[in-house]
Amino acid sequence: MPTDSARSDRALRKWLIATAISVVLTLVVGGATRLTESGLSITEWKPVTGVLPPLTAGAWASAYQQYQQIPEAQTVHAGITLSQFKALYWWEWAHRIAGRLVGLVVLIPFLWFWRRGVIPRRLFPRLLSLPLLVGAQGALGWYMVSSGLAGRTSVSPYRLVAHLSLALLIFAIAVWTIAELRHSGGGEPAPISVQRTVHGFIVAVVATIISGGFVAGLDAGRIFNEFPLMGGQVVPAGYGSGAGIRNWFENPIAAQFNHRLLAIVLAVSIWITWVIAERRWPEHARRSMRFAAITALVQASLGVTTLLLGAPVLVAMLHQLGAVALLTVFLVADANLRSPRGLMKARQRE
Repeated sequence: MPTDSARSDRALRKWLIATAISVVLTLVVGGATRLTESGLSITEWKPVTGVLPPLTAGAWASAYQQYQQIPEAQTVHAGITLSQFKALYWWEWAHRIAGRLVGLVVLIPFLWFWRRGVIPRRLFPRLLSLPLLVGAQGALGWYMVSSGLAGRTSVSPYRLVAHLSLALLIFAIAVWTIAELRHSGGGEPAPISVQRTVHGFIVAVVATIISGGFVAGLDAGRIFNEFPLMGGQVVPAGYGSGAGIRNWFENPIAAQFNHRLLAIVLAVSIWITWVIAERRWPEHARRSMRFAAITALVQASLGVTTLLLGAPVLVAMLHQLGAVALLTVFLVADANLRSPRGLMKARQRE
């Protein structure tokens, strides 16, 4: 019969799984919002009343008129009709609703678990960070949107990447804690060299995702839609046309090249490590690398397909999901390959 501790861990896992799923949903809808250039269609931030979309013809006309005042409407979407505006509006509205859903999924169960004393002391600071980070994410989202309402025809790519990075952090905390709570504590930890390799892959996956954020922020995914060359060259013309290190983050050509390079190096490194792991790593570590190698293959295929097709929304969304899946594989592996002794001692103290 399961102990109180086991039941509590199971309840916490279910909550964190719901949190992770809601974050992924928001990430994917947010990516589609960016690809459809819908992110500036709602020019106000109303955390409570903004839940309701325009419900009357007059309300739609007002929202439409407000949108027409910003630079994007006068350039990128010049001549946009009310019907076209509604299509943009629904994407951004869905993204904001998904963000609010994350807040509810995180905050209400956290308060309930806290009130009942279910959260272990060792996990309380980490789990407390979730509602705090989600609140910060909402404010950062508006900070990002506000950058495109005056003086720009799109949001700042730096703010977009910051928004993406915070979402990844929330997701990573949830997934890593789920895996830790499932860790029975039996068996030996993987060698330190194996653990460090997994850590390195987590950093590399995050770096690659962030570089993809700059591709999205600069609309760089719809240029040089060929592979493996760019404009018939390995290093495309115009790669170094920006100023200093800012060239990497503000030049669309450089952003796409860097993302390609990071993705290729990451995929090849995973496959090489998988081959080595099959000969030298413990069985549970080999299993993790097999999952990683398969996921990397699927993700690389989706990346090339997205590029060749000019970043259609559906394929690009699948590419985003592939990135999240690869990060998940390594986060779970990291939790499972660590030494269980500290976790077991902490549980015994509680």
